Amino acid sequence: MHESERHRIILSSVEGRPVATVADLVTLTGASEATIRRDIAALHLQKKLRRVRGGAESVAPSQYVSINARPFSVNETIRLAQKRAIARAAVDLCKDGEAIIINGGTTTFQMVHPLTARRCQVFTNSFPIAEHLLKHSKNTVLLPAGAIYREQNIILSPFDEDGSRNFYASRMFMGCRGLGALGLMEGDPMLVQAEQKLINQADELVVLADSTKFSARSSLLLCALSRIHTVITDEGITDRDAAMLDAADIRLIVARTGAADRTEDSAGGA
Repeated sequence: MHESERHRIILSSVEGRPVATVADLVTLTGASEATIRRDIAALHLQKKLRRVRGGAESVAPSQYVSINARPFSVNETIRLAQKRAIARAAVDLCKDGEAIIINGGTTTFQMVHPLTARRCQVFTNSFPIAEHLLKHSKNTVLLPAGAIYREQNIILSPFDEDGSRNFYASRMFMGCRGLGALGLMEGDPMLVQAEQKLINQADELVVLADSTKFSARSSLLLCALSRIHTVITDEGITDRDAAMLDAADIRLIVARTGAADRTEDSAGGA
């Protein structure tokens, strides 16, 4: 990745967050820790951010409310081929007339393109997903009540009565911060609260997670593996992680990048 692109990602990441850690920035850019520290030092000298112990912070903290999650603009270009393949496999599970829930995220956002050929009832807390489907498809789109969190482009509400409890879906599609033996992980209590409400409104939970999410960790557990019906990932998944899902009786779909219509379903069926 070119230096200017790393700097753009670093500056975007520090906006609206208390501190962007070196470890977070290494994950985002794929650069080494030494390279990230040099980038932070250079941007500090340019007065574009403030270097702090273990990372960096914005010199002009955001005045609007934010949550502990990477900005949509940062995440949307990372592992894009894998996300598109995973999203295509997810839409293959959908049928016309079906009611589905799509949680906000950059992997789930990639579902909008193949969904233009469907006519589903879609409940989503993602502002860009709703906007795209309204403009480019004949799907029925429903949104919850709440505030729009600009950096993540999602709608969240601290209140129970946000409209989600009145929607029933056969499947919910969602991403995650991490996925391990204990279950799904997220990085912010508001996200956990909102996603748990939505999970309860669907028969099946389908997790869209590229293979790097199996090594990612967070301090907040969203739900146990037993709640997950299907995981869709890319061919980078390890045998160990595949065995973990199999032991939990979770259907695994491996989406092949570069093959628009070809996926491998380890369960051999729906």
